[in-house]
Amino acid sequence: MSKKVTMQQIADHVNVSKFAVSKALSGKSGVSPDTREKIIQAATQLGYFSQKRNKPIVSRNIPNKPPSSERNTIIVLIPNVREQNRQSSFWGRIIDGITTGLEENHLGMMIVTEHVTDNFSRLINPEAVLGLIGVGLISNQLLLEVRNLGIPFVLVDHEDSLIPSDVLFMNNYECVRRATNYLLGNGHRKLQFVGNIRYSRSFYDRWLGFRSMLEEQNVEHAQNKELLQFEGVNRSEMTEQIERILREDQGRGELPTALVCANDSIAICVMTVLMRMGIDVPGQVSVTGFDNIEDAGLSSPTLSTVHVNKEALGQRSVETLLWRIAHPDGPKEKILLAGEIVLRESTAAAPN
Repeated sequence: MSKKVTMQQIADHVNVSKFAVSKALSGKSGVSPDTREKIIQAATQLGYFSQKRNKPIVSRNIPNKPPSSERNTIIVLIPNVREQNRQSSFWGRIIDGITTGLEENHLGMMIVTEHVTDNFSRLINPEAVLGLIGVGLISNQLLLEVRNLGIPFVLVDHEDSLIPSDVLFMNNYECVRRATNYLLGNGHRKLQFVGNIRYSRSFYDRWLGFRSMLEEQNVEHAQNKELLQFEGVNRSEMTEQIERILREDQGRGELPTALVCANDSIAICVMTVLMRMGIDVPGQVSVTGFDNIEDAGLSSPTLSTVHVNKEALGQRSVETLLWRIAHPDGPKEKILLAGEIVLRESTAAAPN
């Protein structure tokens, strides 16, 4: 039997104090982000998170029928940053699905935004919480605190490589492969991916799907790296960044005939920029998005995109959480839901 990994071993491995390791692994403040990441990486490599917990997880029962007096509570944790909030046409629909799933199982819900969780354990009563669903990007500091409280949790559209958990995504890789293949089938050979691939795991997977289809079809590709790195917290800022990049491409005679965008908001910004530049969509440049938000069907031209069943993603996260609660020692799962390509006015055959 392997020996237990101690905090002192981790401290020696990273060359920090045991006190710093304790703070980092408990999710408390007082440790710099870089040091925290090094400590968590070392803990993962040494097997700290894989060993059995000394502190038993509080026993929880899944209701098979409506409880007569009290309702078990599921916490829904959402960052409330970068448009990841309840009002979003994407994230809000996921929460609608979670709400439906919880109501079907006669469970209560409490929505918590990450920016108000200075000390998560003080905000909630762990003994009264059945589980937690994280929606969007959740910091590993907070995930560590949730883990240390012994609360079962699943993540939607996010995963942390250092803190294993059940996660749910759309099949981002395969969906973008199919959208890219459609454009290739319509004669496009000058394609570019648009979206900051550091923004989220979903964006990075979509970029990989785009790139892999080009490689599979033996299409030479020189990606403009600026289109993978631009910043912007709203459409106005993204439009400004994208316009600068595309005007520079136009000046060099390198404007692509198709732009595969990481999501619909970026795609709508791209079409706005192309109109300003006097470029016809889709006559000269085709544009695709991802998510099928409401604006995709209202834009001019209407946007070809990948439909994400956001409500189903939320409902499935509830099912996954309840399975995890019933099987605490079962293997972690990564669940991918299929999406559908929706063809509208923004795509056409490549110009001659």
